[in-house]
Amino acid sequence: MHTLQNDVLKITVAERGAELKSITALADGTEYLFDSDPTWWKYSSPILFPIVGKVKGGKYRAEGKEFELGQHGFARTANFWLVDATDKNLIFALESNAATLKVYPYKFRLEISFELIGNEVKVGWKVANVDDKDIYFSIGAHPAICCPISYRENFEDCYLKFNKPEKSARLPLTTNGLSHERIPTLDGTELNLTYDLFKGDALVFDDLKSDEVSVCSRKSSKSLTIRAKNFPYWGFWTPAQGGAPFICIEPWHGHADYEDFAGELKDKEGIIKLAANETFQTEMSFIINN
Repeated sequence: MHTLQNDVLKITVAERGAELKSITALADGTEYLFDSDPTWWKYSSPILFPIVGKVKGGKYRAEGKEFELGQHGFARTANFWLVDATDKNLIFALESNAATLKVYPYKFRLEISFELIGNEVKVGWKVANVDDKDIYFSIGAHPAICCPISYRENFEDCYLKFNKPEKSARLPLTTNGLSHERIPTLDGTELNLTYDLFKGDALVFDDLKSDEVSVCSRKSSKSLTIRAKNFPYWGFWTPAQGGAPFICIEPWHGHADYEDFAGELKDKEGIIKLAANETFQTEMSFIINN
């Protein structure tokens, strides 16, 4: 584990998956990130790469061949190495290797950086194409925010707050993939949280105007904001059985296969195409509001 600390926050990051494991406010010791309790979920904030969600039947086609790849890809369980560490940031890297090439036929370098700026944890993603051809991928975040943040409260005391008014319908997830059917879900700037909302799996949106979504409470002022600009898809999730003490706020570039998708990886909606020797960069932030 590696730690980074300033006058406001302390974070912990694991080399496995370059996964953020803890965000702690130093003033009162409040923890804002779920602790990976396997009773509910064995992750805290995994990176989703080179796919987001599932490919249909666990298989996909690329470069004229068929490959098997599990949900959300392999980066979240891969061993990254620490590239650089200062008193302000940490940088981790993962490169394609014999194991990744068996399930994903492209050469790449993925870097994940963490920087503390006051009450903000900035996370940067950089994908470099080190192949001699175009590569195709999706990338996304899956952080589990404590919900409620205060142990004295309940999940149902909490709500999601969007920084722009929304009137949006979600794309349901089914056992066979993402459905084209839309279900009206958002109307305004707030969504009250109940476990029943997630009985059908994650809430997936492809048309949100907001680039900031906060976990807030009706009973306290503690909140956390996810800021992610220019992400075309957002997912929100907690386990379908109910009772888990977290909500995932997930900005994505890409999404699971549609039920009727039959093309190659390069044909998927939301897929990123990156030419040889080019680099894709984006970032998101966790902002502690109290």
